[in-house]
Amino acid sequence: MGLSKRVSLWSVEEVLEWMQDYHPAKMDTLQKAIIKHAISGRVLLRLKDHHLELLGVEAEEEQQEILQDLLLLRVQEEVNELNDICAVTPGTTHLLTSCFSSLLPCFIPVASTWSCTCVLALIL
Repeated sequence: MGLSKRVSLWSVEEVLEWMQDYHPAKMDTLQKAIIKHAISGRVLLRLKDHHLELLGVEAEEEQQEILQDLLLLRVQEEVNELNDICAVTPGTTHLLTSCFSSLLPCFIPVASTWSCTCVLALIL
């Protein structure tokens, strides 16, 4: 599943698709819970370990695997939001998505010039 659409705009069905792609072994546990609790993309981005436990993911190792992938989704969502902010700012002369295309970039708007500076975010 590509991230062409903002995660925060995902439907329950798109959350199920993402979960199937990234955590297929947990689908038996999570599918009913995602549907029952109407977990959209916006809700998915806010899930914490105790939520996963309530949804049926009890093993801490499994929770950590999901939480790590959720962190990557949150970072991508933040990058998209910052990209939008910089893209509509007067004086911006480049598209931020071209910076470090093979890596997860983090963009910081520079208030004094209203241009954007690329800063590489290392996520371990």
